Amino acid sequence: MAEHSFRIGIDPADIDFMGHVNNAVYLKWVQDAVVSHWQKLAPAEAVAKHLWVALKHEITYRKPAFLDDEVIASVVLEKVQGARAFYETLIKRGEDVLAEVKSSWCCLDAETLRPSRIASDIAEHFFPKP
Repeated sequence: MAEHSFRIGIDPADIDFMGHVNNAVYLKWVQDAVVSHWQKLAPAEAVAKHLWVALKHEITYRKPAFLDDEVIASVVLEKVQGARAFYETLIKRGEDVLAEVKSSWCCLDAETLRPSRIASDIAEHFFPKP
């Protein structure tokens, strides 16, 4: 499984009343990181024909993030099953894990907006052979 690193930018609007990144912002980060992973590894034709929607996020917050932090999301596609993809994302500041996220996504046909099975030749781009 290929890990994809995604640099996260923190905006002043991401900071809540407690002075750290609002928990809801982490979900946007996960979405941005997963979509970036798809766009980086999938063939351009597949990127143009498919969209992704989140079905479920399970997030464990470990430490807060602050405005000037350098944060990286490490994304791993665990498995593909039909039109569904299962991801694990670690959000880190240096060696500190800020959050762990398990999420499932549904692939949609960009024209019909209906679920679309992920072809095995496309899925192979995400699972490099040893």
